[in-house]
Amino acid sequence: MTERYLIIAEEGERSLIEQHLPGCDWPVIVTGVGALNVIRALQNIPREATLVNIGYAGSSNFAIGTLVEVTEVRLNHPNVTYPEPTLTLQELPNDLHTDIEPIRAVCYSNTDFVLQSDYTDCAFDMELAYIAALGFKHLTALKHVSDNLSLHAYHELTNGVE
Repeated sequence: MTERYLIIAEEGERSLIEQHLPGCDWPVIVTGVGALNVIRALQNIPREATLVNIGYAGSSNFAIGTLVEVTEVRLNHPNVTYPEPTLTLQELPNDLHTDIEPIRAVCYSNTDFVLQSDYTDCAFDMELAYIAALGFKHLTALKHVSDNLSLHAYHELTNGVE
């Protein structure tokens, strides 16, 4: 059996595991926020491992508390266009079940907190595109909408990144 890991950016996201994946006892890797932390934390994990990234994300129009199962991830760069590969994610493994039915949507990863966007029906985070770019063959992501592009609302809910 291949190695299996839950991936979170910050310790405060551990509560999302119990909330959305009750009974899951996979080992947890805490990467830290952002690209450099993700690369350093995951660089030695076998690419055949099964990873589920679970964490907080913003959205311009999904309600706070919505669970998003990510179908594909892209970088958020609204001011320029350049060719990039499409990074498609897998569905949640059959032996894991969420507490609520998630919305399936795209996630955009950014190097900073997204405070405004014309993109709708998507989530915004700061790690997933970098995890996917490392080439893991079995990657799934669940994002819990923490805010509607409000750093203040994010802090109130998560006590996360300063």
